[in-house]
Amino acid sequence: MDVLELARWQFAVTTVYHFWSVPISIGLSAIVAGLQTTWLITIKDDYLRLTKFFGKLLVINFALGVVTGLVQEFQFGLNWSAYSRFVGDVFGIPLALEGLLAFFLESTFLGLWIFGWDRLPKAIHLAAIWIVAIGTQLSAYVILAANSWMQHPVGYVIEGDRVRLTDFVAVLTNDTAISAALHTAAACFVTGGALVAGISFWHLARKSKDENAFRKGALIGSTVVLVAALGVIGTGDQQMKLVAAQQPMKLAAAEALFHTERPAAFSLVTIGNLDGTRELWSVKASHILSFLATGDWNAEIQGITELQAQYERQYGPGSYAPNIPLTFWSFRLMIGFGVLAALLAAVGIAITLRRRRWLTNKWVARVALTLPILPLLANSTGWIFRETGRQPWLAFGLFKTQDGVSPGTTVAEVALSLAVFTLLYGALAIIEISLLKRNAQQLPPTEKPKQDDDLERPMTFAY
Repeated sequence: MDVLELARWQFAVTTVYHFWSVPISIGLSAIVAGLQTTWLITIKDDYLRLTKFFGKLLVINFALGVVTGLVQEFQFGLNWSAYSRFVGDVFGIPLALEGLLAFFLESTFLGLWIFGWDRLPKAIHLAAIWIVAIGTQLSAYVILAANSWMQHPVGYVIEGDRVRLTDFVAVLTNDTAISAALHTAAACFVTGGALVAGISFWHLARKSKDENAFRKGALIGSTVVLVAALGVIGTGDQQMKLVAAQQPMKLAAAEALFHTERPAAFSLVTIGNLDGTRELWSVKASHILSFLATGDWNAEIQGITELQAQYERQYGPGSYAPNIPLTFWSFRLMIGFGVLAALLAAVGIAITLRRRRWLTNKWVARVALTLPILPLLANSTGWIFRETGRQPWLAFGLFKTQDGVSPGTTVAEVALSLAVFTLLYGALAIIEISLLKRNAQQLPPTEKPKQDDDLERPMTFAY
């Protein structure tokens, strides 16, 4: 491998690992805030125990997410300095905002929530966790706005060999960013709900002493998964139409559509040759791709071959098709994992409401452990599809990936950092999974926090 390939692998490793933590934090923070709100309204201890139980898991995951997020941003200046120089005027504001939101707003108010159980009035303490939940959404949005600029550049002019930002509002209101943010938010709620439901079903199957609390947790988590899954479907449809309009090569690669078709069929399964340059065998559903991409059952969809010729005329010689097998299968795995998670949640609701005796079946415990994993796999394959499908561009139509690597960086340097990062992240993964497992196996706390609405007490923090 050369420097380019190693740098891409390193960015991929850090991105995928970091994004295992992000959707859990985003989805779980809102669910914990909802549980605490329900407790304050109903004064039922089950909701308080669930709040503190899943709040502990949120804190563990949040801490690991912050650490990996720092490394994620540093890579722009380490392995990708040529790209950072090109796009720095555009990326500077979103990355700075994300840092302020993640490391000041979210971390500060999460600290208030952690240490404020016995010190803050109930309303203020509740507001702290809601600010964390809202802050995670805002933090994700500004990062997605930066990423969406790479997918669909707006609000800029090119001056020499750099991009100058002319309209930051256009970057924030980019239709690609809005669509991606809604899609990602829905996927995060699926992830958080699946974690709550999976752990709750596991405890129910193990005949936990806190059956009532975990039955509520199972029902709430499964309901969140199902409702959010509908949001994923709706926003995914909008994403599909934007990709068709803005990145037709990505759409063609996702469907292994080598030649232009009118109407275009949706590929259920396509087998190509070893290098993925032509189709050998496929099973297709007529008209479906045309409708999904445009809303018109008979619309024309451009194929890879025709788009390649068009881009060569527009941008010059070179290959403008991404890795077709990777793009094709990551798209389908994303959908498959997400649909399976939604189906398991639906079955979980049915069992909880109508077949309670099934909850103690040993298979419930085994299946419950897979439920939190499925959305994470869907998220990861979704990001792989989004990023690899854009290739060979870092900023679509403006800047190629091969031109973005830091000049003077050697293969040995990147290989060493890749090895260190991989080992370090492997160790962090073991630590996080061990902490989550240990705390998830425990029962929710039974003690009530000693809060006083009328007395503000001094607060101490430990860092």
